Amino acid sequence: MKPSGYSLDATFAALADPTRRAILARLANGEATVTELAAPFDMTQPAISKHLKVLERAGLITRGRAAQRRPRKLEPRPLAEATDWIERYRRIWEANFARLDAVLQQLKSKEKKTVDALLEDVKPKPKQRRSK
Repeated sequence: MKPSGYSLDATFAALADPTRRAILARLANGEATVTELAAPFDMTQPAISKHLKVLERAGLITRGRAAQRRPRKLEPRPLAEATDWIERYRRIWEANFARLDAVLQQLKSKEKKTVDALLEDVKPKPKQRRSK
C-alpha cells in the first residue's frame, strides 16, 4: 500500500517538467506512440522514454497494446486529484482575500470620514451679521 499523499507527490513531481507537461497536452488529444510523442522534441527517443516512465509511475499515463503498437494514453484520475487539492486551497485563499477586501473597505471608509471631519473643521465659517 502506498503512503498517503504518494500519488499526489508523484503527480506534482511529474508535472514539474515542461517536457512532461507537453506530452500530457499532446495525449489530451488522444493516444500516441513513443515515436509520435517524441516527434516535436529535440531529444532522443530514450530521453522521451524516461519522461514517459516518470509519467507512468505517477499514474498519469498508461501503456496500451494494439498489435505491434504500444500507444500511451492519458489517465485523468491523478490530474483530477491534483486539481481537487489545488481547488481546496484556492477556496481558502479566496475567502482570505474577501476578508482582506472587507477590512480595506472599512479602513477606507473610516479614513474618508476622518478626512471629511478634518475638512469640516478647517472650512471657513460663514460670517454672521451683527444685529444692530
